[in-house]
Amino acid sequence: MTYRVCFVCTGNICRSPMAESVFHARVVEAGLDGLVEVDSAGTDGWHEGEGADPRTLSVLEEAGYALDHTARRFRPSWFSRLDLVIALDSGHLRALRRLAPSEEDAAKVRLLRSYDPEAGDDLDVPDPYYGGMAGFAECLEMVEAASKGLLAAVREHAEGRAA
Repeated sequence: MTYRVCFVCTGNICRSPMAESVFHARVVEAGLDGLVEVDSAGTDGWHEGEGADPRTLSVLEEAGYALDHTARRFRPSWFSRLDLVIALDSGHLRALRRLAPSEEDAAKVRLLRSYDPEAGDDLDVPDPYYGGMAGFAECLEMVEAASKGLLAAVREHAEGRAA
């Protein structure tokens, strides 16, 4: 049975598609691509139907990641098919937990940087949208660092299901 993870930011054009791309690469590298499905969405629909921000694509490409992406808005009905909903900052965490149809669904929502032991108390991935390329590079560093811990957690669940 497939383990499903969805990354969520605001507009689904910067942080969440970046996290989707990085984590998908980690899943493939770990040989879990048949067991884990990775997706992304936004809490708002401002950019629905658009591609990822060109700066996101540039930073990902420079780091060797691929991304084929169309922005969309997260729907509360998705909780029933998702195992883990990864928020990119505390505002998304609160919004997603409010959308959750049940306490069980709300418990599926976690902050990405909570999987990075080096993150300390600051668990938000800052929105790079209104800044320059340095903000996108910083975002990528945070996503990559947290993806290692997230992969370990997801591997445990996914392989447990497959056994």
